[in-house]
Amino acid sequence: MKIAVIGSGYIGLVTGVCLTKIGHEVICVDKDATKIAGLRRGEVPIFEPDLVDLMMTAVNEGRLTFTTDTAAATRQSDAIMIAVGTPTASNGTSTDLSYVFAAASEIAAGADSFKVIIVKSTVPPGTTRRILDLVQSSYPGCDIEVASNPEFLREGSAIFDFMNPSRIVIGAETPRARAVLDRIYTHFTQQPCEMVHTGFESAELIKFASNGFLATKVAFINEVAELCEKTGANVRDVARGMGLDERIGPKFLNAGPGFGGSCFPKDLRAMVAIGKAAGARQLITEAAISANEHAKRRMVENIVALAGGSIAGLKLAIFGVTFKPDTDDMREAPALDILPALAASGASLRVVDPEGQHHGAALLPMVSWLEDPYTAAEGAHMIVVLTEWAAFRELDLSRLAHKMAKPAIADLRNIYSLEALKKANFVKLYQVGHRA
Repeated sequence: MKIAVIGSGYIGLVTGVCLTKIGHEVICVDKDATKIAGLRRGEVPIFEPDLVDLMMTAVNEGRLTFTTDTAAATRQSDAIMIAVGTPTASNGTSTDLSYVFAAASEIAAGADSFKVIIVKSTVPPGTTRRILDLVQSSYPGCDIEVASNPEFLREGSAIFDFMNPSRIVIGAETPRARAVLDRIYTHFTQQPCEMVHTGFESAELIKFASNGFLATKVAFINEVAELCEKTGANVRDVARGMGLDERIGPKFLNAGPGFGGSCFPKDLRAMVAIGKAAGARQLITEAAISANEHAKRRMVENIVALAGGSIAGLKLAIFGVTFKPDTDDMREAPALDILPALAASGASLRVVDPEGQHHGAALLPMVSWLEDPYTAAEGAHMIVVLTEWAAFRELDLSRLAHKMAKPAIADLRNIYSLEALKKANFVKLYQVGHRA
């Protein structure tokens, strides 16, 4: 099939490239002419493992093109996916849908034959139906169906997730629309992948409910971690014991400094707003947001406590600032709350992150950036691990400790064993959910 993807940000670009990998011809569309020109030159504005190679293969084989012309892309395509941004609105809670509706209007205006508009962007329940109403009322002569098809891509493993989906959610309410979506995903019918056919609102809410539940698991284990520190329990042991229960499972039970990224915080705030507007408050989701803010504050308090009550004048080596490894995404990363608080308390911060400086330099002007962890540790009074990059797991801990003014470490991702840290002569240790 010929498919246009409107929006060439993280979700749009990954989706477009992966669609070519399963046999489709794709046109990626974006209003940003500079971005499109860069993509045509092979310049990818985001970091995602293997994305550049896959994109250039598709381009060289003639299966992927880029344009700023939505109308032309619409005319050339059978289906048009909307993958534009849905940021938090100016009120700080609800979702700004202006880009979604603008894209839908441009698609409808450019349609010259039967088309299906597929909403990939994360939108509140009722949005797809509003798009259908908009198209039918504003462009009564066009032959357009709509569908909701939320994405479930994790940054850092998005290509794997697309190619190995646990489920594909198709919110379509007519046979014609459903047939187009089924055809797009024919590649996956031979895999153990569940096709979930629903109405518009159910498909839209599945995305919010999924993210809300996963974020709640993270918030829950972080609260349990604090309880472990107070009672002498070991959060790793507690999480393992919980995760072996098949009703719970082990994923998202890694204690840390709180969740961040482009999805969880934004989607949870939106879900709270949706619930309030519908007269069905989402109390657990509200509590998860509050617990996540508490987790970040607690990390600052524990770092200061590890230093003996004050970090004024101390040099801290910060390992990682992106919200997770294998991405350059800084959106709502815990580092954006934790590092300013440490700097405000008088600490000097040296940051090492394989990909974080690209976006982080403007967001964290109070830090200095280094490329080598051992250089960052030179003369430092403490190492703080904020992101669990694989490169940090492989460091020589004894060498790090030897370079430091005082061998102390706050391992906020629990990437090292306490035994290894003690063997390396770290004399002051903190890990989330442990008594050192």
